[in-house]
Amino acid sequence: MLILLFYVVIFDYLFGIMLAEFIGKLCMSNIQSIRHSNHREREILEELRRQGGSCRIQVLADKLGVSEETIRRNLKQLEKSGVVSKVHGGVHLSDSHIEQPFNQRMVENPTAKRAVAAKVADIIKSGDTLFLDIGSTTAYIANSLKKHRDLFIVTNSITVAQTLATQNNNRVFLAGGELRAHDAGAFGPEALDYVRQFNVQYAILSVAAINAESGFMMQDIREAIFSREIASRARIRIVAADSAKFNKTAPIVLDNPSEFDMLVSDYSPPSDINDMLNAHDIDLLLGD
Repeated sequence: MLILLFYVVIFDYLFGIMLAEFIGKLCMSNIQSIRHSNHREREILEELRRQGGSCRIQVLADKLGVSEETIRRNLKQLEKSGVVSKVHGGVHLSDSHIEQPFNQRMVENPTAKRAVAAKVADIIKSGDTLFLDIGSTTAYIANSLKKHRDLFIVTNSITVAQTLATQNNNRVFLAGGELRAHDAGAFGPEALDYVRQFNVQYAILSVAAINAESGFMMQDIREAIFSREIASRARIRIVAADSAKFNKTAPIVLDNPSEFDMLVSDYSPPSDINDMLNAHDIDLLLGD
């Protein structure tokens, strides 16, 4: 009887261990599947942008080296999020997730962008060191900095470089790499390697959307990667965005909001975004 009881106890113990291992592996498998799915969704969005905003499912599958069923499975989640819309045999980005060409963005909300640019120019003093990214708002900021002297500027934007180079004894450093057709911005490993040489006072960043749930968001993964890199190499990180970006959404979260120090805008944001800023100790400055 004692021997039988001993075997029952041993069996229960071993079964418990095996069950725990099985559940652990199952959970890890599910976590890895979720991570893989999120990565695949980002790849799909990037490929859609490269294809001009729309593409056939078969082409996406060929480009990403996966089955059409895998693409359809990921598209279901993206469609639920409102990022894409499916059509027969294909998919296209929702209008709100298609970034407009740079020239068109330059003529959108010009008064608001000038107000933001003027406030940023008040923060920056002659002799300061700073990063400026590729956004249309930062192009306005470059114009507002024309009267400053002895600036040390690092940028991946030809527009910014042309505006501030040869002006008032400024030093302008332009990152290399492939230039995008629609905004002449330099991206890729060469641009990232180049900016890693610098350590500056300010990183001034533009974004595509701001909301309370996700913080600061962008349309393009290469822009997000570049912005994270330059933000990590600056002592003060400033997001410059007009109020048209409030309560909008974009597919790529720039970073944890706590990584940024300041938001400069033309109007005070809604209360939920204000709460998000306060929760992450982000100062709000408003242009006139």
